[in-house]
Amino acid sequence: MALSNDRERLPNNYEEEIKMLRSLYSGVSGMKNLQVKMDVVSNNIANVNTTAFKSSRVMFQDMMNQTVANATAPEGNIGGVNGKQIGLGVQVGSIDTMTGTGASQTTGRALDFYIAGSGYFMVQGSGANPVTYYTRDGAFLRDSKGNLTNSAGMKVLGRTSTNLTTPTEYNSNTPDAGISAEGTTGALVIPSSIKVEGQVVNFSTMAVDANGLVTAKYGDKTYTMGKVSIATFNNPEGLEHAGGNNYIVSNNSGAAIVGGAGDNGSGKLQPGALEMSNVDLSTEFTEMIIASRAYQANSRSITTSDEMLQELINLKR
Repeated sequence: MALSNDRERLPNNYEEEIKMLRSLYSGVSGMKNLQVKMDVVSNNIANVNTTAFKSSRVMFQDMMNQTVANATAPEGNIGGVNGKQIGLGVQVGSIDTMTGTGASQTTGRALDFYIAGSGYFMVQGSGANPVTYYTRDGAFLRDSKGNLTNSAGMKVLGRTSTNLTTPTEYNSNTPDAGISAEGTTGALVIPSSIKVEGQVVNFSTMAVDANGLVTAKYGDKTYTMGKVSIATFNNPEGLEHAGGNNYIVSNNSGAAIVGGAGDNGSGKLQPGALEMSNVDLSTEFTEMIIASRAYQANSRSITTSDEMLQELINLKR
């Protein structure tokens, strides 16, 4: 309830009660909301080693204001008078996700990927209507059926080979030949064998280049198997955390803009590396100290207010 414009709607004794206890309420609101800040800071510190983790910050806003006297305009020989308002506490204005890119950590593993830009990998869960998730965690693997998946078994999405049984032989002049058109996505699969001129040839090795092109070697030839899709968003800070280093689209993130590595500012892929957490421990420890001292100060304001009320009660003795 906004007190600044609705004083006439308050019960007769409510304003007097607020005069008596508003410092207590302000102190309590400060302590409650500083606890939220500590929760966020603690979560940031806990995830300092989480792959591609994005830190969060808490922004505070003042809450309600009690209007003691309204402002008056200048009139005649008398100047204007400013209004008198007393604040009634603090509230959490926002909890923002800091989407800055974390540093690259070299792993040397062929199926680890770092995105040198603002893009997100697309992975898909299981079920009749699988949900598409978005992640910066590029630690992938090839499972026993040839699916390219993340560590949780979710399939990595991209433009797939139009014919997995007899894929197109890789040609550096037309690297995208033999894969689905732009705008279409599916689970990337590198099967254990293919047919070449009627003969079954077994899988040997695979690779993913900086453009996300997936190639695999069968026998002594290399074939194009697909291309990893990368999504960008108009408002990546609007994505909702879904756990497991994954995000889902929200009402304010905007729909995913799907393209290839390097499109729409998504960034090229860097094989053999992973993105580190963007948590800055020096900043988090500083914020922890500030929150702790502010919590103590709010606690002291409650104690002092209680002592003043006690003195008022003692007047009768």
